[in-house]
Amino acid sequence: MRQIEERYISLLTDFGFKRIFGTKPNKDLLINFLNSLFEGFQVIKDVKYLNSEHVGDVFAERKAIFDVYCENEKGEKFIVEMQNAYQKYFKDRSLFYSTFPIREQAPKGADWNFKLDHVYTVALLNFDLEEEAFDKDDINHDVGLLDKKTHKVFNDKLSFKYVEIAKFDKTEDELVTLYDKWLYVLKNLSRLDERPAALKEKIFSKLFGEAEIAKFTPTELKEYEDSLKAYRDVKNSIDTALEKGREEGRAEGREEGRAEGRAEGRAEGREEGRAEGREEGRAEGRVEGREEGKNLKAIQIAKKLLDAGMDVDTVMKMTDLSKGEIEKLFFK
Repeated sequence: MRQIEERYISLLTDFGFKRIFGTKPNKDLLINFLNSLFEGFQVIKDVKYLNSEHVGDVFAERKAIFDVYCENEKGEKFIVEMQNAYQKYFKDRSLFYSTFPIREQAPKGADWNFKLDHVYTVALLNFDLEEEAFDKDDINHDVGLLDKKTHKVFNDKLSFKYVEIAKFDKTEDELVTLYDKWLYVLKNLSRLDERPAALKEKIFSKLFGEAEIAKFTPTELKEYEDSLKAYRDVKNSIDTALEKGREEGRAEGREEGRAEGRAEGRAEGREEGRAEGREEGRAEGRVEGREEGKNLKAIQIAKKLLDAGMDVDTVMKMTDLSKGEIEKLFFK
């Protein structure tokens, strides 16, 4: 087993995130973190952890596995997810996940007036979502059900908070709010050799104690190493696939641009034809290259995760591939 060089775990790994935020002894860390994200708007005094694995009302329905699922003292539900890789239908998936805590509020075999407790979906994104609806100058985005004309809240029982932690770039000297400090820890914990002076709050004393790798049991260490390897494989596969997609897009764009430019130039006999052909070829090549890069990325990530021993359901969650696609690719 390779000796881990870092002193503290990475909260970007599945093991690290769930150890700090998904265990009952550490629920004070989760409460403090969530309150910092909601900046006092949603004050949480206590949480109770709920079953993080859900199946539909029919056995054949697709199930959902949450990183952290809990409710506060008022019965409001919180889904908290760490997402390290871009998925084409990630927004749809977060909406789909939110339906589980909504539907489970319906009592079995009893009259019900359809009054719902609030459901919050918190998505921590280790990438730039590149969402047109978002303010580009902010990384913390609140999404709800609004009237499109008046922009007034139509129903406040379903809320989504998307936090693009990959875009957080404050240094230790720039940390002011508790929110800043938590995002700094989320992104940089495994890179630290000691607790920064800026993180003087008592809650961070506990965090750094729980995150110290030297205190792990052999079983915990093995689980963390497996999780860390899966995270690094995913990140490497994404970086490689994106770069390959860009290279292929540029190459195909240049070649198709030349061919189409010559063909249109001969047919039309005008310089404009060649210029348009080259430009269209470049554009089509870039689009095709990006699309092929995304498909290749998903396949490479799935292969890495399966080779690391990860189950098919989790691979489906992290790559957005269907079970049939995974079995067709890797279980022939």
